[in-house]
Amino acid sequence: MALMATARSELRRFLNRAPRPGFIGCFDFNSYTRPPTPPISRDFSSSSSAAAVAALRDPMGFEPLGVKEYLDYRRSLYGEITHKAVLVDAAGTLLAPSQPMAQIYREIGEKYGVQYSEAEILNRYRRAYAQPWGKSRLRYVNDGRPFWQYIVSSSTGCSDSQYFEEVYNYYTTNEAWHLCDPEAEKVFEALRKAGVKLAVVSNFDTRLRPLLRALNCEHWFDAIAVSAEVEAEKPNPTIFVKACELLGIKPEEAVHVGDDRRNDVWGARDAGCDAWLWGSDVHSFKEVAQRIGVQV
Repeated sequence: MALMATARSELRRFLNRAPRPGFIGCFDFNSYTRPPTPPISRDFSSSSSAAAVAALRDPMGFEPLGVKEYLDYRRSLYGEITHKAVLVDAAGTLLAPSQPMAQIYREIGEKYGVQYSEAEILNRYRRAYAQPWGKSRLRYVNDGRPFWQYIVSSSTGCSDSQYFEEVYNYYTTNEAWHLCDPEAEKVFEALRKAGVKLAVVSNFDTRLRPLLRALNCEHWFDAIAVSAEVEAEKPNPTIFVKACELLGIKPEEAVHVGDDRRNDVWGARDAGCDAWLWGSDVHSFKEVAQRIGVQV
């Protein structure tokens, strides 16, 4: 038991050895335009990064591991299935908007007098979203209406409450969103049959649960950690720790999958979880399942 505890302690140290920036604002789930992300010299979950640092030695004495070596190391600790749980980001990983945000703002807004082009709406949206939100510690508080009213009016120049409600309610429907991976249901079913627990971890307001129900996928998950409910937004590790508590596991027993390096990867690793970047480390949920040892 003492040897196992030591090994797990070393694994935690390995997961958390890369330097990280401080916390920033929450994830923009409408525009998907992200700033360039700096390279991570010791990103063990990326085969290209692992190859690039093959000749480096960690200051604490660890040799850098490739993906295969790392997963083999986890199997030596946990068995053939390397993780007891998979945590999944919502917008950008599990879900994607069916139409560009600026197009929806313009189309709905035409009858309310919105005259900006989609390019102008997008630029105004980005400027508004980049501004500090000073009315509360979190952007997404409860249903997030105050924050989104500010965003919609700043983006379009229209403060009509009826217009805002129409836009706001649209993004709770299955018309507004679709699944990023059409095989998600089949993969998640295989994971759960193998005993792997599943959770959504998302910076979102309280519309997320009804949205998942509208998309008929809420029942795929054993837990849902929404920032507006947990009162912590990624990359704050609190939301990841809460998700693990809801699943009844330790953070080091989970892997989080998300499309934002700062919010998802660094945030999860700060909590003690493993983390893979969607679209880089993994490109489908089938690949996630295969990595942890579950065949689909």
